[in-house]
Amino acid sequence: MFTGIVEEMGAVTSVEPTLGGTRMTILASTVLADLKRGDSISINGTCLTVVAKSDQSFVVEVSPETLSVTTLGMLTGGVPVNLERAMKLNERIGGHLVAGHVDGVGRIRDRRQEGNAVIFAIEAPSEVLRYCIHKGSVTVDGISLTINDVTDRSFSVAVIPHTAAVTTLGLKQVDDQVNLESDLIGKFVERLLHQRGQLPKPTPVIDNDYLKKRGLI
Repeated sequence: MFTGIVEEMGAVTSVEPTLGGTRMTILASTVLADLKRGDSISINGTCLTVVAKSDQSFVVEVSPETLSVTTLGMLTGGVPVNLERAMKLNERIGGHLVAGHVDGVGRIRDRRQEGNAVIFAIEAPSEVLRYCIHKGSVTVDGISLTINDVTDRSFSVAVIPHTAAVTTLGLKQVDDQVNLESDLIGKFVERLLHQRGQLPKPTPVIDNDYLKKRGLI
């Protein structure tokens, strides 16, 4: 479990294909302090297991499934990444509860300066947007952010100068892809309501697809 407060930006030093997936070496400093083999670590919002460690780097193995549902498959040597060690229960949670299980990949559709903040509009899949609410929480590449606005295709977040400086978001541009994880609590609430039959039935959208499926056009 993580908090979405990035501890440092590391850098990919090597990406090696293996028989079972990909072996990735990450250059780091802060997160190495008490990191050991078998520990969980978040890389761009994806929870991975440390399989080896040296004085200046650590190694993770990424499965084909993880590569297919996250942006990790796009990483190459020299690319910066957001890093966070698993949270400790005796510390403050500065962000929100983050599982490190990516729900989908989003795409930055707009980036603009507004005062001292950078506003990002991020197109997201429906399985992420369904849990997005005004002033709710969302994780973007492992960063806990507050949602400013939500539409039927995207959400927007404001990134302050500090966050832009110490994470990869400051480097992101329009059309870049990002890992997204929606609010964990929202998922549990939906599941409980579904089991109790208390979720309202969705109102069907009457469009061409709806009419075609029913043989009406």
